[in-house]
Amino acid sequence: LQLERVNVYYNEASGGRYVPRAVLMDLEPGTMESIRSGPFGKIFRPDNFVFGQSGAGNNWAKGHYTEGAELIDSVLDVVRKEAENCDCLQGFQVCHSLGGGTGSGMGTLLISKIREEYPDRMMLTF
Repeated sequence: LQLERVNVYYNEASGGRYVPRAVLMDLEPGTMESIRSGPFGKIFRPDNFVFGQSGAGNNWAKGHYTEGAELIDSVLDVVRKEAENCDCLQGFQVCHSLGGGTGSGMGTLLISKIREEYPDRMMLTF
């Protein structure tokens, strides 16, 4: 039963490999590089890593209005691409921190933009 539903969260790639339907974003490159170079870095699509260069310095406003606002269109392009590849898009799950600039500031920006573009889809955040 679980393998029948694997396509909910994964796309099947060549060689029977499964790739997560995940978009990874941050306002600084360090975290993304840690994930890429770590033991699970190779399971994600390289195109689905979206990151800035300056960070938000734990500042909600920078994540929402300045640094995050500059990066959000790139993130939404990847979200759209993943959504278009779904047979039956039901909704989105966003895992983000509640503090800092990226998780809280850019996280709320991303959620509001997804709600605008996909108003009839479910949204789960944690």
